[in-house]
Amino acid sequence: MGKLIPIILALIGLGVGAAAGMMLKPEPEIALTDPCADTKSAKGEPEEAEKAETDTEFVKINNQFVIPVVADGNISSLVVMSLNVEVDLGSREAVYKREPKLRDEFLQVMFNHANTGGFDGMFTQSSRMDPLRSALVEVARSILGPSVKDVLVTNIVRQDT
Repeated sequence: MGKLIPIILALIGLGVGAAAGMMLKPEPEIALTDPCADTKSAKGEPEEAEKAETDTEFVKINNQFVIPVVADGNISSLVVMSLNVEVDLGSREAVYKREPKLRDEFLQVMFNHANTGGFDGMFTQSSRMDPLRSALVEVARSILGPSVKDVLVTNIVRQDT
């Protein structure tokens, strides 16, 4: 009897977990577009939304950025960020060719942001992130030229030590 109790508990746990997973499963998205619809406007040009989607591409910067946050001469936390660069279509190779320089300049901007207290407190507020994003875009444009449209922060985590 004593050997059956762990097996019974495991089966109950498995059943409860499966039921919770089924109940929390998101509803499937239903596409409301007509696949037979004409993608051209009345003037014969592609719709503006379709044109905007194909004019740019997103280039993922390969490795994450790790930024130390220093307080009182000691590292108080680490910030880990992942970035994507939005560029004109066909500029992907130019980004990868200049990636070492781009990473160096991005890191310098992030270090400056950390040193001015940008990663302290509520660091994800837009009032704190907007200057960082603007500086990242400015640096990217200085290296890659006007093909850069935006720099996207795709992931950001702060680990306090």
